[in-house]
Amino acid sequence: MKILKAFKWLYPGMWVKRWILLTVFGIIMISMGFVMAILEQNPRNKTFTGIIIIFGILTVITGIKRIIKSFVTVFLPEREDELVEKVYQKRILERGPRLVVIGGGTGLSMLLHGLKEYTSNITAIVTVADDGGSSGRLRQDFDVLPPGDIRNCLVALADAEPLMGKLFQFRFGEGSELSGHNFGNLFITAMSKVTGDFEAAIKESSKVLAIRGSVLPSTLDKVTLVAEHIDGTETLGESQIPKKLVPIKRILLRPANCKPTDEAIEAIKKADAVVLGPGSLYTSIMPNLLVGRMYKEVLASKAIKIYVCNVMTQKGETDDYKASDHLKAIVEHTASGIADYAIVNTAKIPEELLKKYEDEGSHPVFPDVENFKKFKCKVVKAHIVSTRDYVRHEATKLAKIVVDLVMSLKKSK
Repeated sequence: MKILKAFKWLYPGMWVKRWILLTVFGIIMISMGFVMAILEQNPRNKTFTGIIIIFGILTVITGIKRIIKSFVTVFLPEREDELVEKVYQKRILERGPRLVVIGGGTGLSMLLHGLKEYTSNITAIVTVADDGGSSGRLRQDFDVLPPGDIRNCLVALADAEPLMGKLFQFRFGEGSELSGHNFGNLFITAMSKVTGDFEAAIKESSKVLAIRGSVLPSTLDKVTLVAEHIDGTETLGESQIPKKLVPIKRILLRPANCKPTDEAIEAIKKADAVVLGPGSLYTSIMPNLLVGRMYKEVLASKAIKIYVCNVMTQKGETDDYKASDHLKAIVEHTASGIADYAIVNTAKIPEELLKKYEDEGSHPVFPDVENFKKFKCKVVKAHIVSTRDYVRHEATKLAKIVVDLVMSLKKSK
């Protein structure tokens, strides 16, 4: 049966058999040329046989090139010129460092967008403690894990057509029951119901977007984020914590015995580097580390541990925090040694943007780099802030710093 299917390549209109015949003809020419060269004694005739061999080689190259072009025009219509670039890109990126990035929110997706230009060996471990917005509604209505942060990471790593990314990020407007919902969130939710498995839903969505790397939930348990405040009160729910406006003493997960995913643990063990952040300190980064004491796996890993400090403080979470205060909070919730390096922004922010953020109760994080010594953490000072419309990390610059740091340390070992 397989032999009969193979003969379909010789059907009329396939635009293949003529080039197959040309290739075969070229091979015959090369063979004849070598035979004549071996048997021929006359030097002048040997020159002629050399011409035959060269002609045969050119014929084979032309035939193979045309066969490949016939396939490309079917699978990648009007995009033949991209094929070489795609193949080159894939091969180079596969040699990149193995990076695990832990967090959530826009900070994590921003960094992933930059990292995918350097390596395809990326694993994003994403929090599933979100309970607000579209994700929160879907979590409550369909009893699924919140898909929002995962969707953002999938789109950030996408290698599919830009239109697919825009589709996954499309948010329905007012005037319908879908108001406020995001198409990507609905897609992942529907896929989880079809497959009966949230992990499978993420993997199938990854195929649709042809992502570079992988995106994993930190746990498959339905967890609730809880904040204990310095006044002794508690706040339940990730979306409610910043609204309390009382300094946070401790963050924890319920149930406390939630388990990390096996793939997340395996990725940490094999990583060349584990990157924490950027993202909300208490509601994006910390929840992942507290899942089944995942931080112990990070500590045990031989990977380089890098913490990316936030550029701005967050009202209700990190009011008046300096750069070292961010790492101090992580260490207090985990253990010393959780970060070997901290990347801290030292660039100044334009006054017009500062005014906008001051009205929201947010201020630049002061880079008190000298205080990192007490945590045995080296500081990488850098101008990595983007100030186009919002104050956030610049994806390309930050990704380059991370990759350069990892590669330089790997070479020095």
